[in-house]
Amino acid sequence: MSLIDNTITFVKEKLRDAEAGHDWFHTERVYKNALLIASHEECDLTVVKLGALLHDIADSKFNDGDETIGPKMARTFLESQNAPEETIVHVVNIIENISFKGGNFEKKFTSKELEIVQDADRLDALGAIGIARTFHYGGFKNRTIFDPQIAPKFNMSKEEYKNSEAPTLNHFYEKLLLLKNKMNTETGKKLAKERHQFMERFLSQFYAEWDGEV
Repeated sequence: MSLIDNTITFVKEKLRDAEAGHDWFHTERVYKNALLIASHEECDLTVVKLGALLHDIADSKFNDGDETIGPKMARTFLESQNAPEETIVHVVNIIENISFKGGNFEKKFTSKELEIVQDADRLDALGAIGIARTFHYGGFKNRTIFDPQIAPKFNMSKEEYKNSEAPTLNHFYEKLLLLKNKMNTETGKKLAKERHQFMERFLSQFYAEWDGEV
């Protein structure tokens, strides 16, 4: 089997019992998004594939906030597959720099491959899938759906963002609606615009129903 096939098998096993918004199906969607974006870019396709497949192998949200577990797990796996050190370093850098983290996180590494995988991951936080994932995670954390008395918080620090327990709807304003203007690639920007507009229509309908107007 190829390195990519072995990685798929590994990720499927590791994410078998993961929360549904960060499970194998999320990874598979990100992988497909990454391949679509990469088809319009000059890039190292192997790094893009591995970065997409391993980007959420151990999300810090489900590991007591420890952001080192995912990169370490990815490195250990890739070393077991005798992947080139240059490839391993690149993939680890993607995992370490992909997350939103409140929007104020300064990336310490840049590459076209990171831009592609980051766009692919952000696309899965937008549109119909993004809405479904947001409310699923809110339910998973037993959060209120909406509270008109609790306003969204902007420009949160990384720690404030990680520790937020705000109503689920606030997440649209604190992250999701900000992603359209944070995309890196032209393909990512185009797809994000369409999904962003869908979310805006959803919010309009949500508020109309909440207020008993429809």
